[in-house]
Amino acid sequence: MNMSTTQYDAIVIGGSYAGLSAALQLARARRRVAVIDAGQRRNRFASESHGFLTRDGQMAAAIAEAGRADVAAYSTVRWIDGSALDARPSGDGFTVDLDGARQVHARRLVLATGVRDELPPIEGLAERWGRSVFHCPYCHGYELQQGAIGILANDEMAFHQAMLLPDWGSVTLFTNGRYTPDAEQRAAMAARGVVAIDDTPVVRIEDAATVVLADGRRIPHAGLFTYGRLHMASPIAEQLGCEFDEGPLGPFIRTDMTKQTTVPGVFAGGDATRPAGNVAIAVADGAMAGLGAHRSLVFG
Repeated sequence: MNMSTTQYDAIVIGGSYAGLSAALQLARARRRVAVIDAGQRRNRFASESHGFLTRDGQMAAAIAEAGRADVAAYSTVRWIDGSALDARPSGDGFTVDLDGARQVHARRLVLATGVRDELPPIEGLAERWGRSVFHCPYCHGYELQQGAIGILANDEMAFHQAMLLPDWGSVTLFTNGRYTPDAEQRAAMAARGVVAIDDTPVVRIEDAATVVLADGRRIPHAGLFTYGRLHMASPIAEQLGCEFDEGPLGPFIRTDMTKQTTVPGVFAGGDATRPAGNVAIAVADGAMAGLGAHRSLVFG
């Protein structure tokens, strides 16, 4: 098939949970859909996924593969392995440039491009991300079995985590020179059950989740939590002129109740459209974006 001449009703950019969910709605409306996927799920570092009804505790990759099989069962769907490099208005819709000098055109776009985590610069953290260092307690807190939990502060969002995490274990906050709680915040954390606030700089992470401090102490934990800055994983939304809102960790694409962006004909869902999310929310977002795109094809 010559992809440069192929026309679709909708192109979904991103083949993870939100993109698959959007494509499924459009396919069930018997619309011609192209899904462009570069294979970079945000949760690819985690082995298991939690909190998604009927799939709790399953391998994250297996959930994505099952979703792809669901979508592939519809004859109007075409899967394109590759990266979307550019998108722009063209004729009655949009043209998307792909790697390999390919182009596809559709009347509607659904952006499920996700985000990229910029992690705190602590030695040993990145290679443990999604395995013993996490950002979402709802996704990973229960499995720590109420053990010792360390919070690696990156900014004032550490207070938010410190207030949440005592429901999942015994919490120590390592401020690491990134966050200085005031007296009111210290009192609130103590009342919530945070057992310690340690201001000694963190040197590195060892073993599964052992925090090594500048004074030589090595403090083991069942798991660690932190926040990083969030960045768009793709420049497509900005190229199209979509407007953004600023969240506590970074910008996210502005959408309305139908998941349409500020650019008519461009819909979006998943982590790129929220200040925070998980698999269940991404699937719901994608479904709404797919429905919104279909209804706009019908009603304009």
